[in-house]
Amino acid sequence: MKLDLTINGREECIEISSGRFRIGDGPEREASVEMPQPGVYSVLLDGRSYQARVEEGVVTVNGFRYETEVRDPRRWSRQSRGGAHTGAQDIKASMPGKVVRVLVAVGDAVEAGQGIVVVEAMKMQNEMKAPRAGKVIGIAAKAGATVTAGEVLATVM
Repeated sequence: MKLDLTINGREECIEISSGRFRIGDGPEREASVEMPQPGVYSVLLDGRSYQARVEEGVVTVNGFRYETEVRDPRRWSRQSRGGAHTGAQDIKASMPGKVVRVLVAVGDAVEAGQGIVVVEAMKMQNEMKAPRAGKVIGIAAKAGATVTAGEVLATVM
C-alpha cells in the first residue's frame, strides 16, 4: 500500500507491505506493530520500543507530537480534491496495474469526477477521475503500459 503523508508540514510518501515499510527513497525497514487498545500502537523498530497514540490529525510518539495528514492515492474525494484547489493537479494510479484506456487527450476540457484513464488490476477495471473541472494539460499514461500505485497518469489545470 502506498500513502502520501504530510508530517508537520513536510510531504512524504510511505510504502507499507507485510511488516515492512519505506519512506520516500529511503531504505526498506521492518517493524513489528501491535494495537493493545484502539488508537494506541506499540511499535518495535530497530530493537527500540515506541508507543504511538493516534488521534484525528495528530500522532504522539513517546511524548513527541506530530501534526499529520494521510492521503490514500486510491481514494478520490470530491470534498478533499474539489474546486478549492488552484493550479495543476495530478491524477495518479490508485494501484499497480495496466493502463487499458486513455479517455481524454491533451487540451480536452473535463468536469470534476469525469473519467480520465482506466487501469486494470486483478481483472478489475478502475477509472481514475478528474479531481476537479479544468483542462487536461498532460497525459503520461499510454494504453498497454504498466503503472505503479501513485504514478502520475495525467495532469489537469
